[in-house]
Amino acid sequence: MQLRGVILGMMLFVFIVACNNDDGPDVESVPPRQLSEVVVEDAAEIQAYLESHFYNYEDFASPPVDFDYKVVLDTIAGANADKIALINQVESVTIQVTSEDFNLDDNESVEHTLYYLVAREGAGASPTAADSTFVKYEGSLLNGNLFDATSTYTWQYLPFFLRGYSQAISNFKVGDNIVVNPDGTTAITNSGIGVMFLPSGLAYFNGNQNGIPSYSPLIFKIDVGLYVEDTDYDGDGIPSFMEDLDGDGDVTNDNTDEKEEEAIRSPAFPNHIDPDDDEDGILTKDEIIVDSEGNITFPDEDNDGVPDYLDNDN
Repeated sequence: MQLRGVILGMMLFVFIVACNNDDGPDVESVPPRQLSEVVVEDAAEIQAYLESHFYNYEDFASPPVDFDYKVVLDTIAGANADKIALINQVESVTIQVTSEDFNLDDNESVEHTLYYLVAREGAGASPTAADSTFVKYEGSLLNGNLFDATSTYTWQYLPFFLRGYSQAISNFKVGDNIVVNPDGTTAITNSGIGVMFLPSGLAYFNGNQNGIPSYSPLIFKIDVGLYVEDTDYDGDGIPSFMEDLDGDGDVTNDNTDEKEEEAIRSPAFPNHIDPDDDEDGILTKDEIIVDSEGNITFPDEDNDGVPDYLDNDN
């Protein structure tokens, strides 16, 4: 009986405590940081890394026997004190990033700079940031912690990946041939190999990703094998790169029929993945003209300056 009394007393105590905490735990909500604040920190971190690290450029210049053509990054120190710093070998691209890109409401538009290094120039052409590309990659933080990697080539439709990643890859060239090895495996000859350095505003910014803390600059080592020229992801007759209507290099924010989609409670489909770009019930491919050489004409039946495939009141 005494044991029963103790148990009942404990249950009553728990009940009283629970009743006194109806509002649940006191969790502090931390608002996202501003792009303009984070970009300064990212730039300083990336610059410091580029000034204090080098890559195995000597191996690429005079490849040893059985060289695997992989980029190796290391610190300039000790026996490597005389190496050329990455900062003297990289190229850069500046991209405008807006608060809206991360669903922030502070109306900022901030320039972000990514850096890339071509360790081996590919023998083929360069994909656009809106093409489907056959690549191998390895992603890490600036401290070297690996968060993702592929052991073989994989197809990537670049608009589905990080904006900085797709923009950087468009500065590399692909390989020129597919060969079959004696063991039955295949390889791509003369592929483009290098590395890119992305500020968080061209990566995940405040997003939570496995192994990637918020506001983390990222490094990607890449091997660009092949690509589908003029990729037309939605099959509407217009290559995806041509569906970048505002010319900002990002096809994911061009959605002609957004209001119409909202009106019918449809998911938002940017033009590059939307076979009916104006939501008028007529497929885009039926509102354009493609000749035998692939040249595209955009009719404007009512002569209002808006081509039919983007004009739902035509």
